[in-house]
Amino acid sequence: MKYTFIRQHREVFSIQRMCSVLGVARSGYYAWLKSDNIPSARRQRQTEINQRVALAYHYRKGRSGAPRLALDLHDEGLPLNPKTVAASLQRQGLRAKAARKFKATTNSRHSLPVAPNLLQQDFTAVSPNQKWVGDITYLATGEGWLYLAVLIDLYSRKVIGWAMSERMTADLVGDALQMALWSRKMPKNVIVHSDRGSQYCSTLYQSLLTRHELRCSMSAKGNCYDNACAESFFHSLKVEAIHGESFETREAMRRQVFEFIELDYNRQRRHSAIGMISPEAFEARMIA
Repeated sequence: MKYTFIRQHREVFSIQRMCSVLGVARSGYYAWLKSDNIPSARRQRQTEINQRVALAYHYRKGRSGAPRLALDLHDEGLPLNPKTVAASLQRQGLRAKAARKFKATTNSRHSLPVAPNLLQQDFTAVSPNQKWVGDITYLATGEGWLYLAVLIDLYSRKVIGWAMSERMTADLVGDALQMALWSRKMPKNVIVHSDRGSQYCSTLYQSLLTRHELRCSMSAKGNCYDNACAESFFHSLKVEAIHGESFETREAMRRQVFEFIELDYNRQRRHSAIGMISPEAFEARMIA
């Protein structure tokens, strides 16, 4: 374009001479120059969207994709289509943390008694303390493995009990169960589902269930789908808070897990199974 040529060579030739040679009016060139330096309304809007999307993305620590960020922005008074948010993320080179595959930690090669599967892959619950699911996973640190056991209430998908230890023992799952009982004010007749790992079949864990009048349920042998909700939680934890980070000590990992469970997952993270709100918001809404 002639005007672009003039702007690119104005340090070499005079503007008057170039306008004369190219057959354009100086007033036209100056008018074009002024309009080109003023951002269009569309460009201004795009810049604003990029800024707001980036703030929301970093507030969620890169853990949320376009659908969840769109809901966050809507709550903040900026209703945007998830496709618009996705386009903004792409323009800025921002991506939610990606998924990876994980190794199972279950050791079901033992001679201890196992319980029937009372859950039968029905992960719905109409009230709190109707069905809980538990599982164990491992987390790598510079000092060695750290094991995490959790219990989740299927009603709200809230993590109601959890414990960490350097060893994968019956005490680990027992501590997580004790925390769940305390936080839920000692309910009875709850279905407590897990896999067939030796920790869950242990005398210590089974005696806790019996003492507090809880109903034990276990997955079928080798069927990870029977405990899909607990697996899904560990997937979210590892993808969103663990992978890509370096943990030199077990204490650093403990702090990260605490932050994810108590500050992010339970209080802020939107869950698709409960209407894209957080577990605590869901329970508060249902109580209200």
